[in-house]
Amino acid sequence: MDIQPLGDAAILISFGEGINKTIYQRVQHFTSMLQLAHIPGIIEWVPAYHSVAIYYRPEIISYKKLVETVERMDYDSQSVESFQPIVYEIPVYYGGESGQDLPYIAQYHKISEEKVISLHSDKEYLIYMVGFVPGFPYLGGLAPQLAIPRLEHPRPRVPAGSVGIGGDQTGIYPSEVPSGWRIIGRTPIKLFEVDNPSPFLFSAGNYIKFFPIDWHEYLRIKNLVDEKEYSITKYVKEEE
Repeated sequence: MDIQPLGDAAILISFGEGINKTIYQRVQHFTSMLQLAHIPGIIEWVPAYHSVAIYYRPEIISYKKLVETVERMDYDSQSVESFQPIVYEIPVYYGGESGQDLPYIAQYHKISEEKVISLHSDKEYLIYMVGFVPGFPYLGGLAPQLAIPRLEHPRPRVPAGSVGIGGDQTGIYPSEVPSGWRIIGRTPIKLFEVDNPSPFLFSAGNYIKFFPIDWHEYLRIKNLVDEKEYSITKYVKEEE
């Protein structure tokens, strides 16, 4: 574990490097411990792939005191309640105008478009973090056969619900934004609704499982979502 200052009112705690599930489990364990610790002066903490940023009020707790407190935490403590992740099943209409980069990915890897869809929808993707724009889930677990370079010139905008691949990651765009990722489909599910008491659909540590749908099913689900009558199927992730 490495602790460094992050500006004048935050610290960054790193547990390793890269996108690694084992390292991320340490991040999860640490944030669970923070939740229980109730350290005075801490405003919030933000987990990422292999680190946690802690924001604090220097007039309540000093940098030195916060570092000492973090270093004294019992990382082997069994008092932290085990986290049971949820898997959200998300429908995706692949290809067509909604997934204009699907043919390119198939050609790049010398496989069929159907194989791309099969590989992409055959995984339970861990949500490592949510960011970039409100509600965007960064997902780990993409099949190596689907890893693809980002666009040389990003698109000025992609529609909300677009499902993309960038490098060895995949994700869903909750709103219309610029993107350099390869777009392979679109979901009718809303990931972020600012007027809801809980505006974010997903949280880090849970999982997403995609499943393919046709265009008629996309429109049907979209209508249900707009009427707030669609319920996402979800289940408890089995232990590996």
